[in-house]
Amino acid sequence: MPIKKIKTLNAPAAIGPYSQAIQQGNWLFLSGQIPLHPETGEVVGQDISVQTEQVLKNLMAVLTAAGANLSHVLQTSVYLTDLTDFSQFNQVYSQFFNPPYPARSTVQVAALPKGVRIEIAAIAVRE
Repeated sequence: MPIKKIKTLNAPAAIGPYSQAIQQGNWLFLSGQIPLHPETGEVVGQDISVQTEQVLKNLMAVLTAAGANLSHVLQTSVYLTDLTDFSQFNQVYSQFFNPPYPARSTVQVAALPKGVRIEIAAIAVRE
């Protein structure tokens, strides 16, 4: 099966040599999203809750372009610039996902593009 590039204007455009997502068969591999507004390309908010919500909306837009949704997500990789944001991040994250929650890795990183506080990548599979 050929690899298919997934692209949508409803999520921030890729700012480097990568795709918003790649589809191989029913598998979807979503690049990390940061809290950029899809139309302006500007960072949304300074608060981790606001930024987390925007990141998840961006992931949802990419999933929608691939004919999927958050219920198809099997695994997420979360990058935070400050692990003291973990509790607030979890509060927002839990509003978007339902049990059984995706498998997840969460790590603290030194910095993220544009000085944002969070980035999330995902792997999903369509039925």
